[in-house]
Amino acid sequence: DKLAVAFGTEITKIVPGYVSTEVDARLSFDKEGTIQKAHELIKMYKEVGVEKERILIKVAATWEGIEAAKVLEKEGITCNATLIFSLAQAIACAQVDCTLISPFVGRIMDWYKKANGVEGYAAAEDPGVVSVTAIYNYFKKYGHNTIVMGASFRNTDEITELAGCDRLTIAPGLLDQLASNTGDLPLKLDATKAAGLDIPKLDITESSFRWMMNEDPMATEKLAEGIRGFAKDIVKLEEIVQAKIDASGKRRKVSHN
Repeated sequence: DKLAVAFGTEITKIVPGYVSTEVDARLSFDKEGTIQKAHELIKMYKEVGVEKERILIKVAATWEGIEAAKVLEKEGITCNATLIFSLAQAIACAQVDCTLISPFVGRIMDWYKKANGVEGYAAAEDPGVVSVTAIYNYFKKYGHNTIVMGASFRNTDEITELAGCDRLTIAPGLLDQLASNTGDLPLKLDATKAAGLDIPKLDITESSFRWMMNEDPMATEKLAEGIRGFAKDIVKLEEIVQAKIDASGKRRKVSHN
């Protein structure tokens, strides 16, 4: 946690706006543990002069993570719900006024490519693009203020097909490709047009959330895979830090703090 806060603090000196700091992925199914960890992170930022308004607490979009975000948002602690792979997750986040969500475009496409045995999709038919478009249109249709930030892009076609989305997080290599493209970039997502679409309104409860996830093998598998991946990375980082502590002669066990 101290390392994450140290990095986050330096980033706040370079870029304006929000900086995300992730709650330990091993707390993804622990509502109270997530809330406590968020409080600890915000306190640590406060101690080094970074106000909570600059920080997005990143939580996995499990039911427990979303419920934790609900509590934190009411306390004025802004949250980024990550590993979004379904409309059910997205709407549940919007219902609790989560500040931002991160739907993973490329990972959705990866799953469908493997499941369907295809090499790829036309941009407008890309399952990840279709998913984010549906989320964006639903939010604009029903006046949700949660920011939709598309993430995990595999190519520039996915990016240009989502032109107009609230936010996009784009890898440097893809940014370079976009910068060298002098063609037109037409608006694809339009809040005004979305407001006029015929989209049924859904009320996501815990039971409907779990059922909709159960009925969506892609979302269920990619959410679990993402959490495992994040947790594995945390363990690797702890091992690296522990090795450095041991090498320095300071015999202290690395904690989750």
